[in-house]
Amino acid sequence: MSAPKILAFAGSLRKDSFNKKLVKVAAEGARGAGGAVQYIDLRDYPMPMFDEDLEAKHGMDPTARKFKELMIGADGILLASPEYNGSVSAVLKNAIDWASRPEMGETPLIAFKDKPIQLMSASPGGLGGIRGLIHLRALLGGIQMMVMPQQHCVMQAHKVFDESGGMNDEKQRDAVLGLGKKLVETVNKLRG
Repeated sequence: MSAPKILAFAGSLRKDSFNKKLVKVAAEGARGAGGAVQYIDLRDYPMPMFDEDLEAKHGMDPTARKFKELMIGADGILLASPEYNGSVSAVLKNAIDWASRPEMGETPLIAFKDKPIQLMSASPGGLGGIRGLIHLRALLGGIQMMVMPQQHCVMQAHKVFDESGGMNDEKQRDAVLGLGKKLVETVNKLRG
């Protein structure tokens, strides 16, 4: 059986995003468990704000299509989501909205349906982004993703990550590595 294809990304555009650093640690755990991980940066996939009039006139945005194809091709997703004003970032919601649009001959929600996704968050604040993950869980469950029950929120992230992106808190690092490992194990079980 081929290695499970895992897509890893953060819902942030910021170059030094704590969430980018976080999902890369989870990706290490997935690789260690035998997953074939592809990390992407949403900064490399600039999409216009979703607008049905734009879609009707020009079809699916080409960059959005590339992102959607990556989602379709993945067996599982690692997603680190920042919390913006108690919810998800606009860039993440926009990417999800574009990827949810069916094209000719596709089944509805082909990029999401029955696909396991592992969530995590990092924030300099005292709650670690958990309020945003509550909204994200509802959103992803509504588009029929299998949202993994485990999650990890890193509080005071500015104290946890070093300049190279590593985590200096061994207990938290082990927990995040475990998220990646658990996703690969789940994908393997689903594949039989």
